[in-house]
Amino acid sequence: MEIEEVCAKLRSLLKEAVLRNMSEGILLSGGLDTSIIAYLASANNRLKALTVAFDAAPAPDVEYAKLMAKSLNLDHIIHLFNEHELLNSIPIVINTLKSFDPMEIRNSVSIFIALRLAKERGIKSVITGDGSDELFAGYSFLFDLKKEQLDFELRRMWESMFFSSIPLGKALGVDVKTPFLDLELKSYAMSLDSQYKIKKEGHQTWGKWILRKAFDGLLPEVIVWRVKTPIEYGSGTNLLTNLLEKRINDFKFDEKKRRYLEEDKVIIRDKEQLWYYEIYRKIIGIPRRAKHGGKNCPFCNSDVNENAKYCRVCGAYPI
Repeated sequence: MEIEEVCAKLRSLLKEAVLRNMSEGILLSGGLDTSIIAYLASANNRLKALTVAFDAAPAPDVEYAKLMAKSLNLDHIIHLFNEHELLNSIPIVINTLKSFDPMEIRNSVSIFIALRLAKERGIKSVITGDGSDELFAGYSFLFDLKKEQLDFELRRMWESMFFSSIPLGKALGVDVKTPFLDLELKSYAMSLDSQYKIKKEGHQTWGKWILRKAFDGLLPEVIVWRVKTPIEYGSGTNLLTNLLEKRINDFKFDEKKRRYLEEDKVIIRDKEQLWYYEIYRKIIGIPRRAKHGGKNCPFCNSDVNENAKYCRVCGAYPI
């Protein structure tokens, strides 16, 4: 199949998916995925774009989102949250997601703050870029795999796709729409040969290569060829690791780590995770197996899918 033909098909399917999932707002990070959706949606609707970032961090998403919002003439709302708002949001995220996985919390707390901002602004529905990285191989850990292994890992990923924006939106009463997960587009993406997803361009290997090619010339070049930036780095919540490290001294950490291993049979990896686990333990309780038989996480005892390599409750990987 010719590249131009694949690009045209993708643009057509994405346009239809966006039209079926039109919303009042968009969570705009200035990354490839949300920028594609903003470009397609703005042709039919005056979108309110929401971008959030930690005020103590560089947060590169803000500048990229500003560029995209300006080029599309979007009504752009930027909210810089402080440490107090950040820390106060964490228990709600933990309670909603039933997780004390540090990476999940760091990523999802930004999404929660953005969705809460939407609610405060009277925006009842938002559109997100969820699903693109999974369907089009956007994660760097996939880049060096041989084709057979890549295809296997993508199929495994598709079986357990989870996006925190959906339960967080539901908890807040904000309708979250995900065009990349539209059935027709999703089906096409899954059937598309992985040779179109990861490819070298110049001296660099790119994930989501075919998406980049499909919108090259339609979006600003710096957006099309922006390297994937996880939410925690784009919004600055990666600083939570050091912030929470400073709040717990070494003696207390060692004492609590030993206690939770003995009493709860839960392995705590670092101070940040300890902070989240104590909130989880207080709100939800000690992780327990819900069913007999099957696979469980060796780090926290939670039930996991038979084919899972990752525990959604504590973030252990590989298991």
